[in-house]
Amino acid sequence: MQPEWYPAWRDEAFEQLAAKNARLEQDFRLGHWTRYNYDLAAGKLIFSDKAGAKVISEIQIAGSTSAKAGNWLWAWANSNLPGDLVGDAKLIRAFGEKKGVDDLAQAYVDDTSGDLDALGWELTAAMVRVCNALGAYRSSRGEGGALYLVFKSIRWAN
Repeated sequence: MQPEWYPAWRDEAFEQLAAKNARLEQDFRLGHWTRYNYDLAAGKLIFSDKAGAKVISEIQIAGSTSAKAGNWLWAWANSNLPGDLVGDAKLIRAFGEKKGVDDLAQAYVDDTSGDLDALGWELTAAMVRVCNALGAYRSSRGEGGALYLVFKSIRWAN
């Protein structure tokens, strides 16, 4: 179940995330680096080129999509993730429980639209909005899903 205000609120969150990500692209060229690595132990996402690290960000994990399962799994419900990287995901869960938004409060969200990527971005956008994050990044995974990360801070490496 979802409250009647939630679809419009979620759409606004998505628009806000698109604007934030466009700003990160403009300021840090995030879509143009030849590689990225995330270090979950350190809680960092690092963008680099042949010369080395260029942009370093502190991250939280929103969740992940699975093409095989056809769903989203919130980071707070994934015991394989480091506990210190799911604090923001726990905040979105508490928000969902308080406001009666099942998609934010339940561990799994099924993809009913047939667009798993859109579902991942929508739920990540909700977390970015509630936690006032700087933006988000999608990292593809081998089996057809993705890991969604949110930026808590971002800076040039030098």
